Amino acid sequence: MKVTILDEKQGPIISKYIYGHFAEHLGRCIYDGLYVGEDSEIPNKNGMRTDVVEALKNIDIPVLRWPGGCFADEYHWQDGIGDKESRKKMVNTHWGGVTENNHFGTHEYFELIDQLGCDAYVNGNVGSGTVQEMQEWVEYMTMPGVSPMADLRRENGREKPWKVPFFGVGNESWGCGGNMRPEYYADLYRRYQTYVRQYGSDHIYKIACGPNIDDYHWMEKVMEIAAPFMDGISLHHYALTGAWEDKGPALDFPESQWWSLIASAQKMDELITKHSTIMDKYDPEKRVGLIVDEWGSWLSVESGTNPGFLYQQNTIRDAMVAAVTLNIFHKHADRVHMANIAQTVNVLQAMILTEGDKMVKTPSYYVFELYKNHQDAQLIDSFGDSSETVSYTVSKKNNQLTISLCNFDLTGNQTLEFKLGNVVKVDSAQYIVGEKMDSHNDFENPETIKIQEFTDYDTSNGLSVTVPAMSVTTLVLSLS
Repeated sequence: MKVTILDEKQGPIISKYIYGHFAEHLGRCIYDGLYVGEDSEIPNKNGMRTDVVEALKNIDIPVLRWPGGCFADEYHWQDGIGDKESRKKMVNTHWGGVTENNHFGTHEYFELIDQLGCDAYVNGNVGSGTVQEMQEWVEYMTMPGVSPMADLRRENGREKPWKVPFFGVGNESWGCGGNMRPEYYADLYRRYQTYVRQYGSDHIYKIACGPNIDDYHWMEKVMEIAAPFMDGISLHHYALTGAWEDKGPALDFPESQWWSLIASAQKMDELITKHSTIMDKYDPEKRVGLIVDEWGSWLSVESGTNPGFLYQQNTIRDAMVAAVTLNIFHKHADRVHMANIAQTVNVLQAMILTEGDKMVKTPSYYVFELYKNHQDAQLIDSFGDSSETVSYTVSKKNNQLTISLCNFDLTGNQTLEFKLGNVVKVDSAQYIVGEKMDSHNDFENPETIKIQEFTDYDTSNGLSVTVPAMSVTTLVLSLS
């Protein structure tokens, strides 16, 4: 496969927010995953798991979406403030029917955001909440002066307001967020967003609920009715092995499900292309961002776990899904302003799995580590032969060229020859690779998949790289 890199033909900036994450009150994502409480024997800082926080900081997490998901539209924020033991409990009807004690609320979320050094993306309650409730939450979080909600925040120990760069007005309003029609939701969005006030000097980027997968009618109507009132609109698409009702296993799956899961992930390209075409009708300047705030593999839950907790193992196949999808987002960086993989810890395509005081990084985590140099880099155009099993990205930042390659073939190595203009040397070359289709890390074997030094390249005549099957590779090159 021969590829010519057009260093002089530069594309859009790949927003760092494409590497966003998502933490919902679902299963063990928040409790036991990110938050263990101040009294836990597990090392923590103000209740946040130290090992998990440090691992996420290592991949430069840029933004964390919270509190959902479906949970967002049954979450009433005032239940999660004040003395923990006095907080109102609730039943988490969407995810396992468990009782939520609301010990992790607004103050705890922003403590986590502060420790991670990332931005906040708060999702407001439209499905079961009122306009007043949403307005008062924004006031509570962001009002710097004197007001009832700002004073309440101070009573609860926080003098200064927090920054809320991103705010979602409802979630999946076509389904768990209210089973609405697009015309109804669009009018409701116009109303609710009016009261997402900017109390301080910092702009709040307002995100409307967009379509599920290929619901182009939803995108058409919401853009037609509400586009001038939004900064972004969401899109949800999960990679599946087959029908939604018959999800395949995360381990010990047949070869056919390797290919079907990757094909489902590749559909993201078609979805973004077609939804962007609709958005272009109402927003030709591309002011409104496409926010893919839920994506990733959705497989059968691990045997013996609560089916409502969505706990699944994460294999080298999931790493392929992550790399292929990130490459698609890069390609559409002029329209995709943010993406949030679902979910950060112990749920769906997680970065991290925990069990008691043990923690393991998944293959998907290592893709985000290998790809982090693309954050806020400039996409570089290229052309050449096509390959049915190789996906790649080339970007430029700080006088370095970063090339990331995913070979999702099951057996064959792939050689790519890059024609380059002014590369001096390879600064770093690393990769992950699987020996089996379901190679994975678990608590007994936490480093089956890990980042290794990559050496199978030659720079004597351009750049020749031979990547093994089931691998993700990143090379960082100096430019003259």
